[in-house]
Amino acid sequence: MVLPGFVILDSIAAKGYKNGYVLSSRALTGVLKFSIGRCGMRVTDYLIQEGVDFESSIHRSVFTAQEMAAEEHVPGMQVAKPVVVKADEKFYMCVLPACHKIDLDALRSQLGAKSIALADEKELSKLFGDCELGAEPPLGSLYNMPTIMDQSMEDDYEIVFQAGNHEEAVRLAMADYKELAKPKILAFSYHTT
Repeated sequence: MVLPGFVILDSIAAKGYKNGYVLSSRALTGVLKFSIGRCGMRVTDYLIQEGVDFESSIHRSVFTAQEMAAEEHVPGMQVAKPVVVKADEKFYMCVLPACHKIDLDALRSQLGAKSIALADEKELSKLFGDCELGAEPPLGSLYNMPTIMDQSMEDDYEIVFQAGNHEEAVRLAMADYKELAKPKILAFSYHTT
């Protein structure tokens, strides 16, 4: 199935993904009314509404950002891992590379917060009711929360992230991501091996 206004960039059915395609909005002529998951519709609609060029691809279900990096054949440094924290009772969308871990003490200090903790699953379900748990897109503005991006990603050419479900990835230019998310840039993560 080819969506109106989309072009198939690469059939990935040969890689074992039933009906899998890499789609591009570059040829979009109408309004997109398609999504693999519940949240993906919101993310892709938002990107189209903002006039942003992006690519969407379908892959087997993955449950970590590093697994998605492998499926998408990109370095873990280019895959955005969103981590939601609660600092002094306010939620923040933190965006760091898939191959990094968050340093909560460094983040707390840079935010000037007295307390900081990872959001729990119940809080995430409330905040992202239209997404599959663990597949939240790194766009805090869609969920009325500030976005903070780790400085290690600041100079990347592009960014890849989940579209709200475990089977769809979105790829877009970092410049476009920064324009949309308007992230505050801080140093709050470290590379893991």
